[in-house]
Amino acid sequence: MHRLLTVSLNLLFTLALFTGGAADADAKTAKIPAPPSISAKAFLLVDAQSGRVIVEQNADDTLAPASLTKLMTSYVLSHELNEGNVRNEDMVLISENAWAQNPIFEGSSLMWIEVNKEVRLEDLHRGIVVSSGNDATVAVAEHVAGSEAAFADLMNQHAADLGMNNTYFINSHGLPHPDHLTTARDLATLAKAVIVDYPEEYKLYQEREFTYNGIRQYNRNVLMAEDPTVDGLKTGHTIDAGYCLIASAKRGDMRLVSVVLGTTSEQARKRDTRNLLSYGFRFFETGEVVSAGAEIATAGVWKGISSEVALGVANSLSLTVPRGKLDEIERHVVIDQIIEAPIALGDTLGALQLQLDGEVLADISLVAVAAVAEAGFLARIWDQIKLWLALLFGSVQSGPLVVNESPTAD
Repeated sequence: MHRLLTVSLNLLFTLALFTGGAADADAKTAKIPAPPSISAKAFLLVDAQSGRVIVEQNADDTLAPASLTKLMTSYVLSHELNEGNVRNEDMVLISENAWAQNPIFEGSSLMWIEVNKEVRLEDLHRGIVVSSGNDATVAVAEHVAGSEAAFADLMNQHAADLGMNNTYFINSHGLPHPDHLTTARDLATLAKAVIVDYPEEYKLYQEREFTYNGIRQYNRNVLMAEDPTVDGLKTGHTIDAGYCLIASAKRGDMRLVSVVLGTTSEQARKRDTRNLLSYGFRFFETGEVVSAGAEIATAGVWKGISSEVALGVANSLSLTVPRGKLDEIERHVVIDQIIEAPIALGDTLGALQLQLDGEVLADISLVAVAAVAEAGFLARIWDQIKLWLALLFGSVQSGPLVVNESPTAD
């Protein structure tokens, strides 16, 4: 019965300790303090790779986003560029609606474009991201979709695709409207999409200044000047929204995204953001715990040319945990006890659950990382007889086999 429950848990993935620098030797036993006191109406701190929310408050409350709206304007433009529907070299004719002297823009941030002049689309993109120009957003909206209303419809379609279920856009710039609302959680989702989906366009968010029409304007995300690990994203402010900031920072292999909404001043939004990022990087770490295609376990195969099949995961998995805890993650493997050939690459044959201190961090499928073809006719008949006897005498069951695995020891 050499094929009965041939579960060899060769856990080849090593849960290495990603310290991101010279970590204290006592980090494994370090305590996690309470999150910092944050003045914002709503806030959220999330790891961009793993998606783990480290701290949040009122993250699903719908609030006015002000110029944080421009992240979606930029995201839609990046999508259109990627699809080839528009080009950076396009010359955009500026309408009266997009003109800097449009009365609705009075007192707001502007790129200072002029009516009936042509402006390169790439410059308008910088005007949105760096200068936060409301005029630039309308010019882009009209160029991409024909009108700002049609562009807002595109924005809402993208929001739905991204799972921003509590967001609705009325315009491309974020000037107040009672129905123009979003949440800290949705904005974090959008920020991660900007970073991951369009890395070339994300580089615009790292630019410190932009000059157009002889006017030099500086990126309003002043944290980039104070912390070299911060490389985006966007500030926002209206009387209704308060002072808002979405920031992203990368230290080592770990990238965090913070969202603060509704603070009372520029200093408050900067302080809240800095405190959130410091807390996340100091007390948490992110590491890849499972690599795509790597063998995690092997299981017995009936009626195949091979007596066993290697199992792994289809996609790499990273987790964010308290610093020093990556190598304490427990693996719980569940493998089907009766696996019959033929087996195709990617067939689901079990599950892997990752736990830490009793909390389930992830539950993912185990799949075949190699195909197994059927054996010849006589070999299949012989295996069928052995399988029938094994079931009859109870040495194998038709259900799954659960194997609990201890953490990797140092």
